[in-house]
Amino acid sequence: MLKVHSRCDLACDHCYVYEHADQSWRGKPVTMAVETMAQVAARIGEHARSQGLERVHAVLHGGEPLLCGPERLSALIRALESGLPGDCELDLHIHTNGVLLDRRFCELFRAHGVKVGISLDGDRAANDRHRRYRDGRSSFDKVARAIELLRTGYPDLYSGLLCTIDVRNDPIAVYDALVSHDPPAIDLLLPHATWDDPPFRAGETDYADWLAAIFDKWLADGRPVPVRTFDSIISTSQGGPALTESLGLEPSDLLVVETDGTFEQADSIKIAFDGAPETGTDVFRHSIDQVAEHEGVAARRRGRDGVSATCRACPVLESCGGGLFAHRYRTGSGFDNPSVFCADLKELIEHVQRRISVPRHIVPHAALRSIAAGQGTVEALTILQRGQRSIRRALITAVRDQVGPSPEWDLLRRVEPAIVDDVFGHPYNRVWAVGRLRHPDRRDDGRLAALACVAAARAGMSATLRVPVRDGAVFLPTVGRYEVPDASETTVEIRSGEVTVERATAVRRVRFLDVGGHRLLVEDQDPLRDRHRRPAAGRLTDEQAGHWQAMFDAAWDLIATRCPEYVPTLTVALSTVVPVEGEPMGSSVRDAFGSVAVALPPDPETLCLLLLRETQRMKLGGVLDMLQLFDDRTSTVSADTERLLSDSYARLAVTDFRRRRPGGQTITEAATDVDVILASGSLTRLGREFVEEMRGTLDAWSA
Repeated sequence: MLKVHSRCDLACDHCYVYEHADQSWRGKPVTMAVETMAQVAARIGEHARSQGLERVHAVLHGGEPLLCGPERLSALIRALESGLPGDCELDLHIHTNGVLLDRRFCELFRAHGVKVGISLDGDRAANDRHRRYRDGRSSFDKVARAIELLRTGYPDLYSGLLCTIDVRNDPIAVYDALVSHDPPAIDLLLPHATWDDPPFRAGETDYADWLAAIFDKWLADGRPVPVRTFDSIISTSQGGPALTESLGLEPSDLLVVETDGTFEQADSIKIAFDGAPETGTDVFRHSIDQVAEHEGVAARRRGRDGVSATCRACPVLESCGGGLFAHRYRTGSGFDNPSVFCADLKELIEHVQRRISVPRHIVPHAALRSIAAGQGTVEALTILQRGQRSIRRALITAVRDQVGPSPEWDLLRRVEPAIVDDVFGHPYNRVWAVGRLRHPDRRDDGRLAALACVAAARAGMSATLRVPVRDGAVFLPTVGRYEVPDASETTVEIRSGEVTVERATAVRRVRFLDVGGHRLLVEDQDPLRDRHRRPAAGRLTDEQAGHWQAMFDAAWDLIATRCPEYVPTLTVALSTVVPVEGEPMGSSVRDAFGSVAVALPPDPETLCLLLLRETQRMKLGGVLDMLQLFDDRTSTVSADTERLLSDSYARLAVTDFRRRRPGGQTITEAATDVDVILASGSLTRLGREFVEEMRGTLDAWSA
């Protein structure tokens, strides 16, 4: 943030520069010298080269930057552009109150690709509450005229509107007024306040209530414009990155250069105390790398470790991040406090999460780290299972909404929800639901009716359903296949938990493998099991089933002997094995969590490796279903990157197993791939933590 002018033509009474504790603006040059800007550019270029940056974001700010005038502003922009490396892109913005904006400025900004953000607090009544000239005149008409100029004449420069919240204003009137200007984005900013100088409020959650009213209308309107506060909460609630400095745990990368060339921390800290943002550094004597080591600057890049103990124990920390750093200040404890808006932020985040139906399955940081480090704890794997249960329930409910009322749903509604969830838990039910939602015109395969029959039987109920016959049979998941030749439909009766299929000529019950006290379903009949890289094998003979039991016994014993800590997590994660044809191999698919496909190898050790590897892939898929490890805002995210992470994570278990055998070995390929992923620039903060934890495990093994 480059402070090109230190004075302002308005006298907004909520301004953090002129109306709060720090008054250092009085001793600053009115305008930044061109020579100072050239030195700023040199420092940015130096930093871009040392850090390998391909892009730099810069904001021309004030005071009011347009007070520089077009000629001076043009000279400052040219000085900034000329000092940057040729391979470093400059993303240049200007933040203005808009009252001086005219075509001269707009033509200048178009020539240099400068995006323009304007401050507006809503309709005339809301804006005039604070944003007036020193003599009390309204600034609204001039600001509205500037926005219209951008919207109609220079839409390529229009970047959005910034609104400072006042809960005395009507939230819907403010929202409607902002949206009426067709902004590309809206920022709704909490007024600056600290525990020493708290914000105006009549109730504990005034600001949450005010924002929630706008959120509900914004959501009902179909989210017509990005609103950074709301979009950030939605993103972080789903495991993605924070989209604003005031929320989330993303490390802050904001540095301020004042008109005299001094480096300062984020200028919002001016509200804390006089001199609060000072670093004692400047562009003439210090590099940006040196400034980054300053305690105040570094404190805002520590993520979870940089917030108070109260915040670290809060369930919405990932979305809140402790709030804006400046809002945490209290005399005596400094910034080691929750935000003065703590109650508002928690209430707002929980409101947004309820409205967008974010699954209430929080993945604690310790649980995620345990999964990233290798096998994961039982508690962590149980959390993934709960997440999968929610996903399956949501998908099957979506199928219900698609097909409408039916006898199957009527029957399922009578069954205890826990039993329904258990029946829905068969891995290939998600495959079925996804297929039905993608192809709603596909004929009914009877799966839903089959699930209703199984649920009623487990509940010990009595019921009768007509069920479609497909390929000469009715398949009841986890029960078996009933042969019903020469029929398109049949009747299934459930009496006190017993199932009878009318006209069935044979029943092939499902088989199980009992290994180490854990029961695995052998899925060799489900019509939906054929989703792997090899064709699904047919029904196992009794002799083949005996061989599978012996091989799995030996493999399970070997895992228990060599890597015993993997057994509990395998027991939680793995429920189903699908026999496939061909040479020895293992496979897992994202939509069938809990299941792995196996072409049986000749020896137990190879089977161990297949089971461990595919269970790892399955666990990573469960993580990716709940959390966003990849930053989809970057151009580097691809299926190949995700595949590389899946391969690397699978190798963790393979490496662990192999290194523990006599004369054990370490696979250096795993470490190499992890380094490639870390260097890709495609990870969110959470994703980087995950991969760094993987790297830490490999480093520990190497040591």
